[in-house]
Amino acid sequence: MKQLFKFILIFSVISCNSNPEHNSLVSAKIKGLQKGTVYLQKFQDTLYITLDSLDVKGKETVQLGCQLEEPEVLYLSLSKTIDAERIQFFAEAGTTTIDTNLKRFVFDAKIEGSTQQKLLEDYRKNLERFKNLHLDLLEASINAQREGNEKEFEVVQNKMNNNLKRQYLYSINYAINNNDSEVSPYIALSDVFDAKSTFLDTIYKSLTPRIATSRYGILLKDYLDKIESKDQ
Repeated sequence: MKQLFKFILIFSVISCNSNPEHNSLVSAKIKGLQKGTVYLQKFQDTLYITLDSLDVKGKETVQLGCQLEEPEVLYLSLSKTIDAERIQFFAEAGTTTIDTNLKRFVFDAKIEGSTQQKLLEDYRKNLERFKNLHLDLLEASINAQREGNEKEFEVVQNKMNNNLKRQYLYSINYAINNNDSEVSPYIALSDVFDAKSTFLDTIYKSLTPRIATSRYGILLKDYLDKIESKDQ
């Protein structure tokens, strides 16, 4: 799902390095990092664009920054390659603090900052129960296949389908209930973009005027327009 969202991010980007007056700062402590380069990035079209970077020599804490017009998702990385590990976070004007370590860079990351980040973290945390259940059911499905138990396999498949439906409904309801946050259209684009267009339209119509005209609100509207044009 997330791959399609990356490819529809077609809005223009102005590199934060072009403006020394950063209104959004990232203070990151990476335990175990003695040497290397830390990158602050965002995703544009099919590429990660570096907004700021810093060479590290013997210190674990770094500060990076950029100029943001509005809250949006940024990434902290130790490499510029497309498949590098990246810590994703919702940034806004102000300071975001990230505490992690070199060994488990993404998994152990603790992030404090924007209100959007808190909402996104709460959403991801609750989403875990659906993902964990999916893994359990997937294992049960494999075992049923291995044993040739077609009846059990069918039962498990139905449970997997129901779990997926519940996951989508949770995401849709969370987006609607947080319609005055940039997190709402972001979730619609990143996690439920392949849901029925009526659900996406419901999310968009629930957005407050401020969010509807935000970066992700506009992207959601553009995406809905493309879906409708294909259906005609």
